[in-house]
Amino acid sequence: MPLYEHVFLARQDVSNAQVEALTKEYTDLIEQGGGKVTKSEYWGVKSLAYKIKKSRKAHFSLLNIDAPPAAVAEMERRMGLSAEIIRFLTVKVDEHETEPSVMMRKGDRDERGERDRGGFGGRGGGFRGGGGGGF
Repeated sequence: MPLYEHVFLARQDVSNAQVEALTKEYTDLIEQGGGKVTKSEYWGVKSLAYKIKKSRKAHFSLLNIDAPPAAVAEMERRMGLSAEIIRFLTVKVDEHETEPSVMMRKGDRDERGERDRGGFGGRGGGFRGGGGGGF
């Protein structure tokens, strides 16, 4: 069976429990269609780059799916009809990642420490140039 990564965005006014219920509903739908959800991740409420259906924030969730195309198409059809889901994307992949997704690895940034800027410092301060002399 083909492998898919599916991300969906739920409205910000939906509770965490309702997002979990939506995830369970779509997982059950995939299983009824002869497939299985191998991994499910909840990424939390995140800000959107632009408004989607009058929302500035959304709940993000990821599903790794191993299912026939008909089951995935039925899930997408139902998501399109749902008032709670504002956007979704399904991508066919060659294999699923076994480790947590990039969105779940928040500790990585803290472990890296400060970036080496080669003696040029940060963004603040310093001479900006400009021809007037300014003396």
